[in-house]
Parts: sequence; structure tokens; C-alpha cells
Amino acid sequence: MSADIEKNLGEQPISRIMVASGLKPHDLVAHSDEQLTHKMVTRAMNGRRLTSHVQSKVRNALNNVVGKDYSLKDLFTY
Repeated sequence: MSADIEKNLGEQPISRIMVASGLKPHDLVAHSDEQLTHKMVTRAMNGRRLTSHVQSKVRNALNNVVGKDYSLKDLFTY
């Protein structure tokens, strides 16, 4: 991994979606069919760069909770 890659990217759209829906990280963890941790969800909301695999886990959990079909581009700006 290059030293030029920024790891902290600021608040992501997923954070605004979760706040608007009244969701906490625990809600996604509790409704996830995959192994998902509170730390993964919090990092996603705060803009910490995640692997595409973890992004997909977070997206799938959010889609399960809200009943919508968000894409990764809807949730993350990177």
C-alpha cells in the first residue's frame, strides 16, 4: 500500500443515511447475516478507508435494516 493513499476521508454518505433513519452501528451489526463488527460500521461512518469486502458487508447490513437497495456509490465517496 502506498504512503500517498489517504486513509481518513471524512464523514461518508452512509453516516447521513443512518442518522436520518435513526440507526446506530449496533442496529447494522444485529441485523447482519455476515460477520460484522461495531468497529467496522463506525469506521465506515467516520470515513476510514475500508476494503471492498467490508464495504459490501456494511452495505448488505444497511439494506437488510432499511429495506432499500443502496449501492456502494450511494454510501461511500471513495
